[in-house]
Amino acid sequence: MTTQVEWSLFEPMKNLLFTCLFIFMSLAASAQSYTQKYNTLYQRTEFYDSNGNLVGYAKENTLYDRLEYFDANGNLIKYEKHNDLYDRKETYDNNGNQKSYEKQNDLYDRTDKYDQSGNQTGYKKWNDLYKRWDVYDNGNKKIGHFKWNELYKRWDYEISPY
Repeated sequence: MTTQVEWSLFEPMKNLLFTCLFIFMSLAASAQSYTQKYNTLYQRTEFYDSNGNLVGYAKENTLYDRLEYFDANGNLIKYEKHNDLYDRKETYDNNGNQKSYEKQNDLYDRTDKYDQSGNQTGYKKWNDLYKRWDVYDNGNKKIGHFKWNELYKRWDYEISPY
């Protein structure tokens, strides 16, 4: 009889534990991901969130020889342009101020990313085993990866949950 009383005391705690475990697993499984796909009708690359909502797009501007990024409403957010003198890709905000640049690092076989002051903010490296681009912050922590989705013919980006 005492055994049943002892277990009945733990019943509410057991339910709470299972509820907390279920919530934690649900949050861990819902890692945010993004998709980019080329739209041949509008001749642009479109970016979608994990719910399928358009969050922005990128389009080539041949007049200024640059790639322009817009939000879902068509407002210019930033643009990228190749700098032939320094052999790097530079990113500018919508006012024309340089925000960052990327440069190939042949020593480590990766693409390093820098802010406008020249401080390294991260890098991306090809992962031959998984056939994807792994993205790292400046502390060598993996923050996400780009992977080609052969079924939908698009690049998918997934933020690392760890």
